[in-house]
Amino acid sequence: MMLEGPADDLKLTENTQPAIVAHSLMMFDKLKPILDAKKFEIERVLGHSVGEYSALAASGVIEFYDAVKAVHYRGKYMQEAAPAGKGTMYALLKQSEANIREACLAASNSLESVSPANFNEPNQIVISGDKVACENAIRLLEEKTKDRVKAIELQVSAPFHCALMKPAEIKLKAVLDQITFHPLKYPYIANIDATEYSKETPPLVTKENLLKQVCGSVLWTQSIQKIPDGSLIIECGPGKVLAGLIKKINPSLKVISLDSETGYAEVEAL
Repeated sequence: MMLEGPADDLKLTENTQPAIVAHSLMMFDKLKPILDAKKFEIERVLGHSVGEYSALAASGVIEFYDAVKAVHYRGKYMQEAAPAGKGTMYALLKQSEANIREACLAASNSLESVSPANFNEPNQIVISGDKVACENAIRLLEEKTKDRVKAIELQVSAPFHCALMKPAEIKLKAVLDQITFHPLKYPYIANIDATEYSKETPPLVTKENLLKQVCGSVLWTQSIQKIPDGSLIIECGPGKVLAGLIKKINPSLKVISLDSETGYAEVEAL
């Protein structure tokens, strides 16, 4: 499906998610012997949203097969969680975190809610939730700032990382309960709280973090800010989106994206 299509099937999130994880882990498997030969130590791993499963599989927490299976069901349950048209996501540009959180809180009620979903980089925060609540939050932001808010509605199949995903979280727990979680080979920074978890972290804590992540925010900006200045980050996965975000969060970090013509050669040349 990844190489030959049909593209419409690959775009279904229940297929997209396992495709991203498979692609990322194949890249990591090719990268690891190069790092070992150069005696480079992996200090920590992290991934954005579904990429957290790739990062944890690379760290030996879950097997490749289990990671691919888990995110297939994760995508399927996310798709089923919210009826078409009920929810949406907007990328808000150049708005403060405090103002966005305040607007989301004010726009939410017992029937409809909206919350920050992805802190992608300092000038890009994505909100997610009921369509009406999202639009009300944007309106409240404009009233607060007395200026037009640049809000881009995302073309997504479901409103990810918000309260509407609670049914998906409940169903995913049954899938993760059938998977064996192992200790970490490398520390990892979790999406849900931007905390670095040591190799001594109990495997059940890692599983809980993955469950909380379904409805919780992806604290990507805060996670990258935890990485020491001057570190080398190697992006294992399709495209170079994370490299672009990382450079905006901390320009002192060097990023090599493997999904490029020169990616592996750049690592070899280190």
